[in-house]
Amino acid sequence: MSIEKLKNIIEESNNIVFFGGAGVSTESNIPDFRSASGLYTTENNLKYPPEMMLSHSFFVSHTKDFYDFYKTKMIYKDAKPNDAHIALAELERRGKLKAVITQNIDGLHQMAGSENVLELHGSVYRNYCTECNKYFALDYIMKSDSVPTCDQCGGIVKPDVVLYEESLDMNVLNRALKYIHDADVLIIGGTSLTVYPAANLVQYYNGNKLILINKSQTQYDSRAALTFNESIGKVLKQVI
Repeated sequence: MSIEKLKNIIEESNNIVFFGGAGVSTESNIPDFRSASGLYTTENNLKYPPEMMLSHSFFVSHTKDFYDFYKTKMIYKDAKPNDAHIALAELERRGKLKAVITQNIDGLHQMAGSENVLELHGSVYRNYCTECNKYFALDYIMKSDSVPTCDQCGGIVKPDVVLYEESLDMNVLNRALKYIHDADVLIIGGTSLTVYPAANLVQYYNGNKLILINKSQTQYDSRAALTFNESIGKVLKQVI
């Protein structure tokens, strides 16, 4: 049975890395972007396409519209870690999981107890003034009536999330590449591996224990030691 094989792989390794996408958070009722029930598909009554509103140029030119969309469609303060987040935190606690690399911006891995989390696309919980770089918590953003501005210099406050047209943080990316390169076991979950540059990360893995957990097939299925086309929370809970 595949679950038993996965248990054995995890039992025998102390150098596991997890790389996750939006599908990890959908089980916490946070919508993804590209699926049939995702943000890009269901939000068709908006003045602008979601992809445009989540771009750097839109943030600069239509800051109020950006925040109207961002605060209502991208922030899920009531979301709680699901079985996948909890299982990964437990694997780290046992000394088996070395790093969680995530494309998500919701902070749920940290809420579950994971400590070494590399956030490729940033986090809604960090916000900085674009003028003086002062830090602001998420509550400051949510409580602002319109565009949040710095209480020190008056500059516009921007979420520390990677928008379209922006580059990934090279320090975070390089750390992620090293963890993947050095990993004995690489578990990839909740991503179809179609969004670049994050999808390229799997190519840096040199091992033979690639585990894919995703409800749909991916371009790397043929390379995987094990594939699971089902709930990532269900699979990881059985392992733990």
